[in-house]
Amino acid sequence: MAVEPTGRTAPARRLTFLAALALAACGGPAPEPHFVPEWIRSYYGAMRVERLSPPVASRLMVYASAALYAGLSAGESPEPTPSAGALNGFPQLPRPEARVNGVLTAVAAERVVIDSLLREALPTTRAALARLMDSMVAAQPASEAVRAASADHGARLGLAIVAWSRTDGFDSTRGRPYVAPKGPGLWVNDAPATIYATQNMSGASEFVALDNPANAMRPGAASDRGLILSRPKSATRTLPAVNMSGMSEPYWSQVRPFALSVWNECKVPDPPAYATSSTSALHVNARQVLDAKAGLTAEQRTIALYWADNAGESGTPVGHWLAIAAQTMTADRMPATSAARLMLLMAVAQADAFVASWGYKYGYNLLRPRTYIRRLIQPDWEPLIPTPPFPEYPSGHSTQSSAAATVIAAVVGERAFEDSTSIPIGHQPRRFASFRAAADEAGMSRIYGGIHYPAGNTAGGALGRCIGDKVIARLGAHPAS
Repeated sequence: MAVEPTGRTAPARRLTFLAALALAACGGPAPEPHFVPEWIRSYYGAMRVERLSPPVASRLMVYASAALYAGLSAGESPEPTPSAGALNGFPQLPRPEARVNGVLTAVAAERVVIDSLLREALPTTRAALARLMDSMVAAQPASEAVRAASADHGARLGLAIVAWSRTDGFDSTRGRPYVAPKGPGLWVNDAPATIYATQNMSGASEFVALDNPANAMRPGAASDRGLILSRPKSATRTLPAVNMSGMSEPYWSQVRPFALSVWNECKVPDPPAYATSSTSALHVNARQVLDAKAGLTAEQRTIALYWADNAGESGTPVGHWLAIAAQTMTADRMPATSAARLMLLMAVAQADAFVASWGYKYGYNLLRPRTYIRRLIQPDWEPLIPTPPFPEYPSGHSTQSSAAATVIAAVVGERAFEDSTSIPIGHQPRRFASFRAAADEAGMSRIYGGIHYPAGNTAGGALGRCIGDKVIARLGAHPAS
């Protein structure tokens, strides 16, 4: 089945993003290099504690990144530079009316974005971000006049970015009923009840036992603290906790992409057709998944669990790749404005990856390996990690990892690196020969975990590379691009 181009086109008015930010520049002291990595770490924690689905997390990070970049840019005085592209619908930003401090302006812009996009967040999430902002403001050496001008200009930047967020179609996807199509080759959420069990989590840290990747509450493990921390979130429209027993964001392709002209600008081949014959392409793919789990080595099991990035247990794949970027920023002592720009490019690539992959997922509605294998090959088979609540093709993990790796390599160069993102949830750091190698491993992890066919991984990797390339072509790898 081919998916027709049904995504909305980008608005006719497209403003050159870097030039728009350069209009706001007005001088100020250079921010500390740790400024952006601190924000990334804080948002990773927010995504984890709020138990956000990856698409919702990806959208949040674009607007948060835009606020940081706009504010920091306002504290500098670069000459306007041309950009190879633009973000869809990006607004004309106000000019500062007096000399401003980049950090103070960025924090003020971020306060406005947080008040809007995280208005339904848990009190602990908002308090943690408020403490971060207050400490950053207190640490800045600036006169009262500069503080006042920065707060005023940052608020105006934040309001412009919030107004931009309200035109992306997100609100129209909230609360809409969805009935999944039925048929022998179509997706159903038939994951077992154990993955709906309470999550052992904390606002500060959490531990996921590696012999219990579903993180199910075991007999005798309940406690008052666990019951409090894993209580259901109240009904929210903007920040719902991921629902493993339902379906995740079936209308996400109707959210406006940020750099892509339409959600399906980058094409994928049709998935293997549903067939029951042992010689059919889908049966062969399913057999490869089954055989992979049966012959799983200790290293492959480690890979599957390392990249699981389950919503509710981690900062999702979005947070994982932004954390990789943060480690790179710290290692390179990257200037704060350059780091904010990398954060924004990574967030845009990942957000567009979710818009695109979700569009194809719900267009094809291909059943997951668990359903096919149990129906036709091995009735009692279970994957290593929980099957997510959305269709299979293409792999979203492969798509967004590939997009993120493409962008970060274009900005800082392909290189070896060590990733320590998942130490708080019980994983040792892993070293990779390149960002592409990490993305490829993340894609393969879904086959080892039993939740994607090889075809879904391959298509997702190619889709992500296409998206990453388009983000770089349109926004530029560097400010002067």
